Amino acid sequence: MATTAAICNSFKQELLAMTPHTAADTYKIALYTDAAATLSKATTAYTATGEITGTGYTAGGMNLAGFSVTLDTDTAVLDWTTDPAWTSATITADTALIYNSSRSNKAVAVLKFTSATSTAATWTLQLPAATAAAGTVRFV
Repeated sequence: MATTAAICNSFKQELLAMTPHTAADTYKIALYTDAAATLSKATTAYTATGEITGTGYTAGGMNLAGFSVTLDTDTAVLDWTTDPAWTSATITADTALIYNSSRSNKAVAVLKFTSATSTAATWTLQLPAATAAAGTVRFV
């Protein structure tokens, strides 16, 4: 299986069609392993296929907190100000899917990162800074 980090094409189309995505929506992040999941810019919605399992992790992932939209020079950046953390977790992941559970679980972005493992400890995914160069979801 293979994962490619990307802003999902379906999300780009929704934005151009002016389909509203707001701070009132519930955005979630689910964790996967690249060996079990096939996620890419073609991903249109949350899927349980390839999602991790383990103590301290619930299928579907967790809510993201601190939704914000900023403008860094001419680049719009969508961000969540609180890094997601699973406490007392025994899990391994190297891929994540951000999706909007308020909008039929529609995919927003696929993230790829170095594999990380926790054993009965807090597992935190540090989201990038909300800048034009590093933001999780950004449009030039």
